[in-house]
Amino acid sequence: YGVLTIRGKRERAEEQKGETYHLVERAYGEFVRSFELPGTVKEDAIEATYKDGVLELRLPKSEESKPRRIEVKVA
Repeated sequence: YGVLTIRGKRERAEEQKGETYHLVERAYGEFVRSFELPGTVKEDAIEATYKDGVLELRLPKSEESKPRRIEVKVA
C-alpha cells in the first residue's frame, strides 16, 4: 500500500477592470490532498495530466490483481 500526495497552489485571480462585482468568493493559496492507494495499483505506472483546469490521474492495476478467467474441469 502507498500514499499518493498532490500538492498545488491556486493563484489569486485578477479582477477585470471596469466590472462591478456584488460578491466574489474564490479559494486561493496552497493545498495538499493525500489518498491511500490499494495494493492493487501499479505505482510505477501512475500518470497525471493537467488540462483546462482539470487534473486527471491514471492509476493502472497491477497484472496480478486484474480479474482472469480460469477453466474449471469437471471430473
